[in-house]
Amino acid sequence: MGRFTAFRFTVDPSPSQVVVLARHAGAARFAFNQCLALVKEALDAKRRGGSVVVPWSGFDLINAFNTWKCSVQAGRRFVVDSAGSAEVVVTGLSWRAQVCQQVCEEAAVDLGRGLTAWAESRRGKRPGRRVGFPTFKRKGRTRLSFRIRCKTKAGRASIRVGDPTTGPRSVCLPRTGILRVQEDTRRLRRMIRTGRAHIRYATVSGRASRWTITVTVEAAGLHPAYQHPARPNADDGGWVGVDRGLATLVVAADTTARQVARVDDAPRPLRNALPRLRRLSRQVSRKQRGSRNRAEAVARLGRAHHRVANIRRHFLHKVANRLVKTHDRLALEDLHTAGMLRNRRLAAAISDAGWADLARIIGYKQRWRGGQATAAPR
Repeated sequence: MGRFTAFRFTVDPSPSQVVVLARHAGAARFAFNQCLALVKEALDAKRRGGSVVVPWSGFDLINAFNTWKCSVQAGRRFVVDSAGSAEVVVTGLSWRAQVCQQVCEEAAVDLGRGLTAWAESRRGKRPGRRVGFPTFKRKGRTRLSFRIRCKTKAGRASIRVGDPTTGPRSVCLPRTGILRVQEDTRRLRRMIRTGRAHIRYATVSGRASRWTITVTVEAAGLHPAYQHPARPNADDGGWVGVDRGLATLVVAADTTARQVARVDDAPRPLRNALPRLRRLSRQVSRKQRGSRNRAEAVARLGRAHHRVANIRRHFLHKVANRLVKTHDRLALEDLHTAGMLRNRRLAAAISDAGWADLARIIGYKQRWRGGQATAAPR
């Protein structure tokens, strides 16, 4: 297997499945917050001079949470017999059997990655902006999401796509059941059937009243016919410079200054959607806080923003595919996008162009095809 790739499908859940998905997302948020609370309690005890081992890695956090969820702190009840004597019965988390336990384990792994990133950033081992210490996830503001790993038991995978018994447009998850999806899964099913891909995990996300499932697979490399031919070590030519702009999204030229690609028809989805976004934002501000009308208005506004992001992402993938398929060596200017966003006159246009996402997409797609993508000095 040569690469990791993901397939995203839009879920068409029933009302009962929406409840199940929201319960799993809430369990992931709860496990993340509880693991973070255990870490902070251990750090406070260590500062007071106690010999306490702080759970830091994902493995340690999983063990700490599994120990806590069966303890008296997680849940207990008082039982009074006929004689009037009371007894404390430890129950632990009463709802832990209603969700897949991998959801809580993956939330602990996410916290472990966040703690590692904070520690490496603090010591100067992590490039880029300084990473802050993880914070608690607040209900209502955190995006609904959970992740489940794919396990194989008795030759049967726990995550199945397009099972013959469930139909081609379906994804089966443990403890969640069969989820109907709107897109065709033929390509992914063919890769799994021929052994060119193996499912590693599935991520279910809820945004703007819409649920999506992303199946991450470890796939084989692209067919040699779709890869760039290897160049000799002495060959240092063939480079194409890619300049990103606002009036013209992309201008590509070779070393002789000959223009080889130009993209002028950028959709600019945010600018086109601003009148509708302003109107929807005013509707939200006019609704009473905590009311059902306000919740519906917020959902409409979220769907509008989600549509803007989808239009931009789809166009950037088209541009990246056009460049990667025709050129094996691409050089993109190392733009300081975060600094340029501080210009209040250009921040909206730069964000709408998606410069950083375009560079990221070109980078991994060029690696898939055996090409080169580098950052040129400013």
